[in-house]
Amino acid sequence: MAASAETSVGLSVIIPAYNEAERIGESLERVKEYCSRVHPDHEVIVADDGSRDDTAGVVLKHTNGWKQLQLMNLEHRGKGHATRMGVLASKGEWILCTDADLSTPIEQVESMLEVGERHPIVIGSRSVSGASVTHPPPFYRKVMGRVFNGIVKVLAVRGYADTQCGFKLFRRDAARDIFSRITLDGFAFDVETLYLAGRLGYSVAEVPVSWRNDERTKVKLYYDPPRMFLDVLKIRWRHGRGR
Repeated sequence: MAASAETSVGLSVIIPAYNEAERIGESLERVKEYCSRVHPDHEVIVADDGSRDDTAGVVLKHTNGWKQLQLMNLEHRGKGHATRMGVLASKGEWILCTDADLSTPIEQVESMLEVGERHPIVIGSRSVSGASVTHPPPFYRKVMGRVFNGIVKVLAVRGYADTQCGFKLFRRDAARDIFSRITLDGFAFDVETLYLAGRLGYSVAEVPVSWRNDERTKVKLYYDPPRMFLDVLKIRWRHGRGR
């Protein structure tokens, strides 16, 4: 599944997926329609994080007549691992990482590509001026997000209103440089990505996006927040010590 070093495409779309059989089919149809029309020189990689449902089967059905779509079958290790494997296997000059539910419409990559002319990394944000949020998450999730952002600013990276939005664009060289160093497998890998971008000297632009909350989130309230906190601590310990 790894891409050939001698070939490249204009845009790679990386979609990490875990138990997404109910949502991934509709998302792929939207990505196919958009990319075939606007970015015919593209590839789409679904990195299946060891799903226990029929996610892989749904993706394989969509490969019929769509040669640019690829499926990576991975062991279940987390969203960070799946995203990392997809990015490192990609061959796009620009690499978009997006969630399986397309909470941010795929079409918004166009404005990000324009910003990419000046910045090798462009991240979507739900919290900067101009962002639009439909069906906001419950109050407790908002509080949880604000607490996590505060921890991130103290322990890892400053200057970002939203590190966790699942819509990020990378120029190929920056993506390879950063993702080859990522160590976290869970949801906090986004923070590690931005931490490494700063350490390596890459310019990052944070731009407003439209975002739609889906209650079928994969974040587990009683399990993932403590783990994400510990992962943020690991970022400073691992990279601060030069590991």
